[in-house]
Amino acid sequence: MLNTPRRLAFFLPNTFTALNMACGFFSVILGWKGEFYPASMLLVLGAIFDSVDGRVARMTHTQSAFGEQFDSISDVVTFGVAPAFLVYNKFFFDLGRLGLITSFIFLLCGALRLARFNANIDRVSSDFFQGLPIPSGALAMVGLVLFSLERPEVNDFYPAIILYVLFFSFLMISNIPFNSFKKSEWVRLHKKRVLFTIFLLLILTFLREQIMIGLIINIYVFASLLYFIKNKGALEDMFQWKSEDDEVAGEPQNEEQI
Repeated sequence: MLNTPRRLAFFLPNTFTALNMACGFFSVILGWKGEFYPASMLLVLGAIFDSVDGRVARMTHTQSAFGEQFDSISDVVTFGVAPAFLVYNKFFFDLGRLGLITSFIFLLCGALRLARFNANIDRVSSDFFQGLPIPSGALAMVGLVLFSLERPEVNDFYPAIILYVLFFSFLMISNIPFNSFKKSEWVRLHKKRVLFTIFLLLILTFLREQIMIGLIINIYVFASLLYFIKNKGALEDMFQWKSEDDEVAGEPQNEEQI
């Protein structure tokens, strides 16, 4: 039977996951009321909680299959349902079916991204994400909403907004590798420069979050796309694996099977 400290250790990462889900839930409520700024910032807070729960689990050696599934369910709420609902209420409410379908496509692609991640969790290298991570997709939507609050004229460009949402939706289910920086040699060799850049971005985000959140995500995405195009020959087959059925089918049959 687990002692009390050990029980608390298992409880702690799931607490952060629950807080992540709570951020998504309350973001939906606030978005429904038209309070788009706090609804957006709650998703930013949810992304922070999401980045913490896994690290806490690894630090306390309390990783579990339950925690992984709970985290994925929470991510569907916070980074799938909530941002889809947010952009629908902010931009697409008066567009009828087109707005509904565009918002749903974002949610669908986010859910597919998480399902694929869970299915391939033992195959994908920790150096790269297979497709854009769903929290990044959600923050791209948050950045768009915040920028539209800073620049209301953005609201009039519905075709561009639809293309923006669809672009990030399909990035999530693509096979384009996005660097995780977990084992980056460049980061290891330039720690001071990286820390300075992170602190600078945090300060700028604190001062001008309406612009910086979307800008940071878009810089990351387009830098990753340029890196992929430049190194396509070395990276295009990174996520090509043989399924178990293919491996079995490729094995020679014995005489009894023949």
